[in-house]
Amino acid sequence: MKLNEVIDALQLTVLVQAPVPEVEVTGGYASDMLSNAMGQAAPGQLWITMQGHPNVAAVASLLNLAGVIVAGESIVETETVKKARSNGVALFSTNMPTYQVCGLLYALGIGKP
Repeated sequence: MKLNEVIDALQLTVLVQAPVPEVEVTGGYASDMLSNAMGQAAPGQLWITMQGHPNVAAVASLLNLAGVIVAGESIVETETVKKARSNGVALFSTNMPTYQVCGLLYALGIGKP
């Protein structure tokens, strides 16, 4: 599924526009630990987290993720938005809890074998 389709389906708030909205989302990864994401998330995945810290953008850029969804009404720092924009990282937010976001992504077929 294309990233722009995911944005529409989940009604995500776009904080930083995706450099390539038609990029294929290959899967999802959910964790609030940056070190876990660095070791386990893979290129093309969407990272679902409650962390709104600027290092989220750095990790997403390093891993070449499709984007980051900050879930659960978490606050995204202004510096995070700036860093995501400068690193070309798509950044979204939602009031939905992480569990619900993951379930919806799976229901859309993302991550199914």
